[in-house]
Amino acid sequence: MPTTVDMWFDPLCPWAWITSRWLLEVERVRDVEVRFHVMSLNVLNEHKDIPDAYRERLAAGWGLTRVLIAAEQRYGSGVLRDLYTAIGTRVHVHKEERDQAMLAAALADVGLDSALAAEATNAEHDGRLRESHAVGMAPVGDDVGTPVIHVPGVDGRPVAFFGPVVTPTPSGEEAGRLWDGVLLVAGTEGFFELKRSRDRSPDTTPVS
Repeated sequence: MPTTVDMWFDPLCPWAWITSRWLLEVERVRDVEVRFHVMSLNVLNEHKDIPDAYRERLAAGWGLTRVLIAAEQRYGSGVLRDLYTAIGTRVHVHKEERDQAMLAAALADVGLDSALAAEATNAEHDGRLRESHAVGMAPVGDDVGTPVIHVPGVDGRPVAFFGPVVTPTPSGEEAGRLWDGVLLVAGTEGFFELKRSRDRSPDTTPVS
C-alpha cells in the first residue's frame, strides 16, 4: 500500500501551491498517495498583530476556502485535489482575480456545480473550515503557516511539519530526492528547524 501523505493548504498561498505541485511529482517517483485538506491563513492570523496591508491581502482567502469546504461537504474530501488544482492554476499560474467568477469557472473546470461559487460569502462554512484547520495545525503549532504536511515517518511514527518552502517546483527524481531528505530530517527526534532567508519570489511556472 502506498504511504498516505496529508497536506493542508490555503489556496491563496503561492508557496503552498508550489509544494502541492511538488508532492504530485513525488507521487510519480515514490510510493505515496497525497490527500489534500484546507487550512486558513485568515484563521491562523486573526488574533495576531500583522500589518493591515497583509490582512487585506488575506481577506480574499475567505471566499476561496469557503468554496473548497462547501465542495468537500457536498462531494467528499477527494474532490479537493482537482478543485485545488483548478483554483490554483487560475490564481497562481494565470493570475486571475480571486472572485466568484473565477471560482465558478474553476468549479466548472472539474465538472462541479458552478453555483457553489456563491458560497464564498457564506460564513456558515467557517466552522468546518476551522475544524479542518485545527486538525492540520495541531501537531505543528501556530508559529508556522501553510503548507503543513502529515506523514508516517521512516520508523512508522507520525511526523508533521511546515514546508518545504521551495521554488521552482522540483520534478522527477529531483522531487523524489527532496522528499527522501525532508522525510529523514523531519523524522529526526528533537529536530525543529532548518532555514535560510529567501532570495527570490515564488516561481509558479507549471512543471513541464
